[in-house]
Amino acid sequence: MAEAKSYIIESLDTGLRLMRLFLTHDTLSVTAAARELEVARSTAHRVLSTLEARGFATRDASGRGYSAGPELVTLGRPAGYGPDIRGRLQAVLDAAATATGETISAAALIGDQVIITDGRESSHPVRAVLETGRAHPAHATSAGKVLLAQLTSEQVCALYPVERLPGVTGRTLVSRAALLAELVRIRTLGRAESAGESVEGMNAVAVPLAGNSWRDRLALMATMPADRGTASALAQHAVELRRAAGLLSHPSA
Repeated sequence: MAEAKSYIIESLDTGLRLMRLFLTHDTLSVTAAARELEVARSTAHRVLSTLEARGFATRDASGRGYSAGPELVTLGRPAGYGPDIRGRLQAVLDAAATATGETISAAALIGDQVIITDGRESSHPVRAVLETGRAHPAHATSAGKVLLAQLTSEQVCALYPVERLPGVTGRTLVSRAALLAELVRIRTLGRAESAGESVEGMNAVAVPLAGNSWRDRLALMATMPADRGTASALAQHAVELRRAAGLLSHPSA
């Protein structure tokens, strides 16, 4: 063990330990990082600046705090794949499917993509297909947008460094400014909607499901054909999704 420690590069070790702090802290100031790592404030500042330059940390608008950057978020394991959370999600998915009658998905954010981790497919003859394991551009889906809304604006801008966003359909948001404005609305409403933005003729609504930090947040989404996904129906389904999300049990000890 002593021999292994002799090969440790202290600056690299400090950087790795700082990155681990983002697993338990949504934001970190230089002072807080220095205190947690028991290093000088100047050292914490240099390490945070290096992580920022490489995309592993993002500075907030005040310039005093840092959040997990897009490279770190991309490296994180998708929420929803562990056996504990998958087991606890089953009652939630069943309740949401019963209440809405539509296809239900649990989704996690990985970088600028949203991944479907589990769900239930509707029994309607005409329905949305459950796409477990499939990734979609986050800005084009209700689940992706509700998860993006839980990030800071600085984190969103780091994920989307240019103003122009890729279009998926003719109704997809294709500017970062429009996305940021939509995320403000989503934070106020507590839900996100998509009307043909990911798949033509399909509408969806999503609410936050679980997680207190970027690494374990999930969204609960209901997807349906546009003729059943009217504005009033989406609003009602959001209520039903929130009720189902409330059934999520606490992690086992």
